[in-house]
Amino acid sequence: MLAHACSTICTRTLFFWAPFAIAKAYPNEPIYLGYLGLIQAIPALSLAILGGHFADRLDRRSLLRNSYALQWLCALGMSTSVFLEGPSMLTVLFVSMFFLGVARGFADPTMPSLEAQIVPRLAAISAATWTTIVWHACAVIAPLIAGTLIEFVGKLSTFATALICSSLAIVMISRITPKPIPESSQREPFIGSITAGWKFVMRREILWTAMALDLFAVLFGGAIAMLPLYAEHILKTGPVGLGLLNAAPMLGALLSAVACIRIPPRAHAGKILLACIFGFGLCMITFSLSRSLALSILALLLSGILDGISVVIRKTILRLYSPDHMRGRVAAVNSVFIGASNELGELESGLAAHYLGLVPSVFIGGLVTLGVVASVAIFGKEIKGLDLRGEAIKKADE
Repeated sequence: MLAHACSTICTRTLFFWAPFAIAKAYPNEPIYLGYLGLIQAIPALSLAILGGHFADRLDRRSLLRNSYALQWLCALGMSTSVFLEGPSMLTVLFVSMFFLGVARGFADPTMPSLEAQIVPRLAAISAATWTTIVWHACAVIAPLIAGTLIEFVGKLSTFATALICSSLAIVMISRITPKPIPESSQREPFIGSITAGWKFVMRREILWTAMALDLFAVLFGGAIAMLPLYAEHILKTGPVGLGLLNAAPMLGALLSAVACIRIPPRAHAGKILLACIFGFGLCMITFSLSRSLALSILALLLSGILDGISVVIRKTILRLYSPDHMRGRVAAVNSVFIGASNELGELESGLAAHYLGLVPSVFIGGLVTLGVVASVAIFGKEIKGLDLRGEAIKKADE
């Protein structure tokens, strides 16, 4: 958990710096922010399935440690962008973010697979909640630290923080006792093993529906990629204000995750999931129309609260409906959906802002999110009827 926290602070700090630097250098070119998402998506999506295969065939601890080591190298490489400008700066940022995507391609399916070996099934909901709390707490802290350091200390201090956190993650993951490699019920050929995760997910409506909901909601409804330009052109605020905007949805998600410990979303979980994503779309519409920093922060905070609840539900679904010998590959499929929604969502945001304008692109994206939820509510029978109250006990007895 602590290793995951340190790694998250490192990556979220880098995710803050790259778009901030590009928006400062190219304030009228939102498409460069979209390219930044594409650069991350290419390795993260193409390697995720391979990473899931390795997570089910190799020592998960060692695989995760090597991924964190690559994150450390990316932070070191990106630090040189401080001294560059123009095409040279873009090249360093794009190359560093590309290899950060490579690291994520292996780390994303490996981390939940390792966690599932440590945490009992009966504690799946609690574990999903605590994992969400730690991730969002770090995602709140990282942009606040980065924005404050940039404005009051210096740009290089941001990278010093990222390097220290990444080093701690490597040390902490090394202290975990090695876990056995799960035995598959049958020896599969390499290609069969790679595609098995997709086949399993596509046979389980509850899995692919939950993943698809997140994919389309964030792909079209997310506004995070455009925050540097909103801060610069619409809200007229600096690095600290941008840090607050970045931290607001993560703080909201953190608050909802803490609430989920006391009141887990078990009963009517499917309906709660749909309501949360619908509310997320409304928040994005409100944010797109806001000209007040306070209202924008509030809209992002509420979007984070709703997203945090949906994350807990989706992580619980993933844990309960994935057999141990398939966890890495199912998690890899999930990371493809998440990567497509986040990184390709950034590309979609950049392209939409370039051709439609900054505000219309976010407004229309929020409307599309509402339409996606309405479609799933009409046709997704299993997700609407999802109830997690007895599911954990049933799975534990199997």
